[in-house]
Amino acid sequence: MAITLKAMEYFTTALRHGSITKAASELNIAASAVAIAIDQVEVEFGLKLVTRQRARGIQANASGREIARKCTALLEEYRSLLAEGAALGSSLSGTLRIGYYAPIAPAFLPSVLEACLPSDAGVTLHLEECDNDQAQDGLLGGTFDVVLFVAKDVRPAIAYDVLITAPPYCLMPADHPLAEKASVSMAQIASEPLIVLNRPVATSYYEALISEDAEQGRVVAYANSTEMVRSLVAAGRGCAILNMKPLTAQSYSGADVVARPISDDVPALTLAIGYDKHAPRRLVRVFVEACRAHFAASGEAQCIVTMEAGGPSSQN
Repeated sequence: MAITLKAMEYFTTALRHGSITKAASELNIAASAVAIAIDQVEVEFGLKLVTRQRARGIQANASGREIARKCTALLEEYRSLLAEGAALGSSLSGTLRIGYYAPIAPAFLPSVLEACLPSDAGVTLHLEECDNDQAQDGLLGGTFDVVLFVAKDVRPAIAYDVLITAPPYCLMPADHPLAEKASVSMAQIASEPLIVLNRPVATSYYEALISEDAEQGRVVAYANSTEMVRSLVAAGRGCAILNMKPLTAQSYSGADVVARPISDDVPALTLAIGYDKHAPRRLVRVFVEACRAHFAASGEAQCIVTMEAGGPSSQN
């Protein structure tokens, strides 16, 4: 029978007082419970640890004093663990590990983090780009505290909140003839050479959008980063379909691109934030609330292209 923490506490308290009665009074329990705890510790070790003296209380022998010393150290470590755990759960210090499958996360994550965790907050950030499956696996496996991912084929064990529903839009070179239009149709997009974002979830989604209208050989390039897609588009290699957009119309290559809404009724993608909703640390709760606030305010208008927002005057 293993010794419980309660038994260790009763045992060490009794030896500290040299009295079962005084220990029971401090612990606010019956004296018999303290006596039973002492018996349990002696049985567990198979040693006589305490001498009971009528009217003179109890006295530990050498073995009893050594066992009491070690039990006291274990109890102190246990209380320290509880205190540190409570502090971790309620403080804004420590480490926050974020996994993200959001191609334009660099466009909004720094602003979100600055709003809720100023640089002097004492928080160490670990940000890792991953695919949708890796984000979910990392959250379930404890690699990440929170993940930003596409809410498609979500694992049953993942709890999440929707941040934004992002309809697809067409990305084209700034001097493309379609850039003069307020919106474009899927038929018009399908007649263009296409560049596809080659990422899990994204590739099948974009190919499904164009499969009915496009001709064979429509895809001229696959690229696994949003910025490579944008640079290829800016260089005139073709058009692309994306969902979320950065805050700038300029690509890495220095040339500009233009985003136009799609006039057809096509399915959107949903950006979600996943985290442990049962017992989230305060640090996680603060970050989640900041993400919600960002997209509830100006974030949505900045990150998506809608029919209302589209038009020849739009930069991106």
